Amino acid sequence: MNKVHRQAPAPRMINRAGNFNVVRKGISNSHWGDLYHLLLTLSWPKFLALIALGYLVANSFFALAYLAGGDGIENAQPGSFPDAFFFSVQTMASIGYGAMFPKTAYANTLVTIEALLGLMGLAMATGLVFARFSLPKARVMFSRVAVITPYNRVPTLMFRVANERQNWILEAQVRVTLVRSEITAEGEAMRRFYDMQLLRSQTPLFALTWTVMHPIDENSPLYGMTPEQMIEDDMEVVVTLTGIDETVSQAIHSRHSFIAGEIFWNMRFVDILSKTQNGRRSIDYSRFHDVIPLDN
Repeated sequence: MNKVHRQAPAPRMINRAGNFNVVRKGISNSHWGDLYHLLLTLSWPKFLALIALGYLVANSFFALAYLAGGDGIENAQPGSFPDAFFFSVQTMASIGYGAMFPKTAYANTLVTIEALLGLMGLAMATGLVFARFSLPKARVMFSRVAVITPYNRVPTLMFRVANERQNWILEAQVRVTLVRSEITAEGEAMRRFYDMQLLRSQTPLFALTWTVMHPIDENSPLYGMTPEQMIEDDMEVVVTLTGIDETVSQAIHSRHSFIAGEIFWNMRFVDILSKTQNGRRSIDYSRFHDVIPLDN
């Protein structure tokens, strides 16, 4: 069995992309109170479109302001919005005037205000672009599924993690938490979190792949559970990986989760490690997610 045939995903708390799949109610969804965070988290197409829209709106506003002052721009056609708009663009961008220039006190006052606002806007836009480029982002790949298979005669939950960059993640640490629904003695429904102990939860150097293993013994929150119980309890295994990117020397983190339908019993991962003809180690990432039955 080379390819994994997964069940339809159940509702999960963390999506595959690492963002939360939670609907927030009773709280304001407005982002204007935290505008800086919004501008940092917008996608690049939306961010560039917002910058372009703001630029057009600002120049259109000043173009109308110049027109309201009458014939204040030399060599511009009286009442021409395009001439006033392009004059505003030259002023805001500090390009330097050609044929058109202000000739009245009103126009010179607007030029002074627009030049100041243009300088401030350029500084803020430059800072936002730099901040977006400098945000540390992890390129960590998680296996699409996890497996439960014997390891040293102990049933063990396993999944794979890989560093997609050709560099080191220093002092990498993995934390695994089980989230499941429970009913208290008072009949109240709760989502409970349980820490899951790992055979190895950290590594000083993480460059290639890492098989994370949790033994299902008497101390495990999965002890005695069946696949049917996992589905009934809306079980989800939440994984967080943190470390330091050696290239930028900044902390990075990544999240993932496995729901009950993505945990395969009595299966194992396909071996992706081999050696080339000249003796170098090789990793086949094209089979990174593949699993096979234990009797193969």
